Amino acid sequence: MTLAAVRMTISLLKLRIGVAVAASALAGVAATSGPALAWWQSVGLALAVLGASGAAGAFNHYYERDLDQLMRRTRSRPFASGVFRASPWWLVGFLTLLVASLALAQAAGGTLAAVFVFFGAFTYGVVYTVWLKRRSAWNIVIGGLAGSFAVLAGAAAVDPMPQVVPTVLAIVLFLWTPPHFWSLAAAKGQDYADAGVPMLPLVVPAQAWTLAILTHTIGLVAISLVPLWFGMGMAYGLGAGIGGAIFLWKSVALYCEPTKKAAIANFLASLLQLTLLIAGVLLDGAIGSWL
Repeated sequence: MTLAAVRMTISLLKLRIGVAVAASALAGVAATSGPALAWWQSVGLALAVLGASGAAGAFNHYYERDLDQLMRRTRSRPFASGVFRASPWWLVGFLTLLVASLALAQAAGGTLAAVFVFFGAFTYGVVYTVWLKRRSAWNIVIGGLAGSFAVLAGAAAVDPMPQVVPTVLAIVLFLWTPPHFWSLAAAKGQDYADAGVPMLPLVVPAQAWTLAILTHTIGLVAISLVPLWFGMGMAYGLGAGIGGAIFLWKSVALYCEPTKKAAIANFLASLLQLTLLIAGVLLDGAIGSWL
């Protein structure tokens, strides 16, 4: 496979997002008390989440090709650029990938895990992409559930009964998504305006959308510390604390000075916060298995 084909595949399946979602599922596994999964179960579940996320992401490219053509950030995507021509066979391919991913999720993590994987893909592919994105400024708030379901899928693979820590992590993911994408929308406002997508920073005054970002960030940072009272260790505490402090600092700066520069800085801080949080969960779980 050529480098161009690899890049096209990464773009089509939104694999950068998919890797983060798959890592969230593994964080759900690591944060749940119960019998350890076999290595093939963890790998299988991660691949299942990656595949389902990829199917939803590819459908997003297909369905939004008209919007993507209007946005500088997305006009080079395969369907928007014309590299791939729209055809019902693409939809068959995306559905096949989703079904195969759900079957793998069921084999690796059980029926409930597969259900959560499906809900994640359905939320992003249908609820967000088809129903909400073009209609509501709160589109990404509901769309944030897609990442939460990945955490719950990982937890369900270990123990079908709900547990506090993975549930809290799912809430954190739900609260993380809006300020992450609102910051991007604020930085790339003209793109969204050209496409007619009613992202919050485009439809309310700066004081309102920066306050919404700050409120979500305060909530997710505070809630992300709750697992420390339920057995999570120092590795998690450092990841949640450092990442949360940086994200909160940048959100306050954005609230005080709502510029594009501050918005992109907050967007990058949100990525750092999620990376450190997930790394903390995985490292804490690895340390626990060694002791």
